[in-house]
Amino acid sequence: YPGGAAANVDEGTGLMLTLHNWGGTGWRGTADPERLAERYDVVAIAVDYLQSGPYGDEGRAQAPYDFGYLQALDALRALYFVWHGLEKAHRPFAIGRIYCTGGSGGGNVTLMANKLAPRTFACAVDMSGMAKLADDIAYGIPGRTHLNAGYSRDENSPCYLSPDAQALRFVGHPAHLATMKALGNTCKLLVVHGVSDKSCPFEDAQEMVENMMATGLDVEPHFITEENADGKVFASTGHALGDRTQIVFALADRYLKPDSPEAAKRNGPSDFQLQDAKVRYATPHGAFFISYKAGLPVGAFIQDAP
Repeated sequence: YPGGAAANVDEGTGLMLTLHNWGGTGWRGTADPERLAERYDVVAIAVDYLQSGPYGDEGRAQAPYDFGYLQALDALRALYFVWHGLEKAHRPFAIGRIYCTGGSGGGNVTLMANKLAPRTFACAVDMSGMAKLADDIAYGIPGRTHLNAGYSRDENSPCYLSPDAQALRFVGHPAHLATMKALGNTCKLLVVHGVSDKSCPFEDAQEMVENMMATGLDVEPHFITEENADGKVFASTGHALGDRTQIVFALADRYLKPDSPEAAKRNGPSDFQLQDAKVRYATPHGAFFISYKAGLPVGAFIQDAP
């Protein structure tokens, strides 16, 4: 909370998710929630979403890495928990100031949260996030990256990756971006990615940004080169980038500070308020539906959906 207490929340206070990295917990690998709360007058929320904590061979033996779908639903439900809690307490807050940031795996969850709740966020900052569940990442094929999400091509395997599940996890999917645009997505999305990132490949982020621009979504790329590596905010052009709290401050202050002339504020009701089931992403053999009829999000895949 701003000032460390719920009593400090008022009609100007926003809500902000800050999402940890693949294998992390709390706010590891993302921006410090206490500093976000103080700087931006927000309730800052770090979420231990599905598969938080160490994930290696042992984790893959239990289940493949979700890669943003159920994890984003977890993050959105945590956001709704805080939203609904403030409403129940009759404590006003700024419903148009809803933000999200995350680093690495948390950047991926940030991107997916904006996809699954396309009418909720005013601004989001993705730092080094995975932009798509490409085959090499899905199946652990060496070359571009060391990432291995533990999926199988065997249709009889419990770890099988269906074309539908893979399509949903492509954040830059052109048809899905068009759906977001049609639903009214106005989120100012900052994509911060090092050009020499060998964990979450830069070319995937570049493709995503190009597709977002072609769709007319409000995306602002920050592709970090040696010229940007000042040793203060940006330490390198690789995956770590630098101090991820300072990265948010340096690049997003003008959108997140409440007194900024460019402060990002969403107009109109959020997905939580609309309480409909209009979020639908068509995939090769059906569609994924995200229903907000209960306020909080519920995801479902319907095969052969019209």
